[in-house]
Amino acid sequence: MFGPDGDEAPEAPPARVIAADPPVAALSAALAQGSGFRIGLPVAAPPGREGFETLTSGSTGTPRRIARSVASWTTSFAVNARLFGIGPGSRVAVLGSLVHSLSLYGALEGACLGAEVHLLAGLRPDRQAAALAARRIEILYATPAQLRALAGPMPDLRLVLVGGSKLDTALRAQVAARAPQADLREFYGAAEASFITLADHQTPAASVGRPYPGVEIDIRQGEVWVKSPYLFNGYASDPGSSRRQDGWLTVGEMGRIEGGFLYLSGRKGRMVTVADQNVFPEEIEALMESLPGVARAAVLAVPDGARGHVLHAVAMGDPAQEAAVMAALRAALGPMKSPRSIRWRQDWPVTAAGKTDFAALERQG
Repeated sequence: MFGPDGDEAPEAPPARVIAADPPVAALSAALAQGSGFRIGLPVAAPPGREGFETLTSGSTGTPRRIARSVASWTTSFAVNARLFGIGPGSRVAVLGSLVHSLSLYGALEGACLGAEVHLLAGLRPDRQAAALAARRIEILYATPAQLRALAGPMPDLRLVLVGGSKLDTALRAQVAARAPQADLREFYGAAEASFITLADHQTPAASVGRPYPGVEIDIRQGEVWVKSPYLFNGYASDPGSSRRQDGWLTVGEMGRIEGGFLYLSGRKGRMVTVADQNVFPEEIEALMESLPGVARAAVLAVPDGARGHVLHAVAMGDPAQEAAVMAALRAALGPMKSPRSIRWRQDWPVTAAGKTDFAALERQG
């Protein structure tokens, strides 16, 4: 285990761990021995001995606490060891804090499979890229936002596992240029469900891939339901938005299956009506982020008596591209579904998981 400075992290004894950002050595030991641990600020009683707790991303509000069994993660560790050759001798890196479940998962998977794990949270993106090259990292877990911030060549990467949101074509090309030997594998999942799909070079650009090994997917009235050994036990804090039925789980994502591939529209909870049309802001955000001059985008709905809602966008990037961005959106979406305006900003509010903090954007007006 190696920290941001490159020094080897000290081993820690297995124990019940309750901390905001505990050492991975303690967590991996706890996971291996079935001891409980909790990520995030401690609340109430400690977790049970045979489970652990992580957090949701908190994109639209306060993160919720997720209760999991050890097997719900270690089962997929074994799958990834087989799929990707993760094991002793592998050099794995994560970029985010362990409060982010993707970083936590990648670090614990590497540790439990005997790999060399490098924790790069706290470094600037340019220094993270330099560390990936200097330490000859082979396997990287990252979100699209983290990948977008990296700069510099990463010649030894052979595998990049990407989760958190959809990859756009421009970012895929950028990563390929900086890490030409890397197999870029996008997966779709949720804190409550873990892995749901996995993409490869045969996956259509608009899809998030085929079902991950061991996952069943069912589309019920447009809503994505999953059954797998990777599902969480339940919420350990406030009730969340997921629903269960006969061993199946949905987090409210809308989508469809075509040719064995899953295509997502967006979260049911974010869907709005504009002039009697159902609109998913996620689709518009993905389109905006694929356009020149837009690094990050969010689409907010404002109630409107005549049309149900009108849409306004917030973007980070080059305001000089606004006219071109608006023209591209109108051409692709039509006048009703296109945002009425774009508000540009130089910073971007994010959650601990690195996702857009929509609640903060709405509060800031």
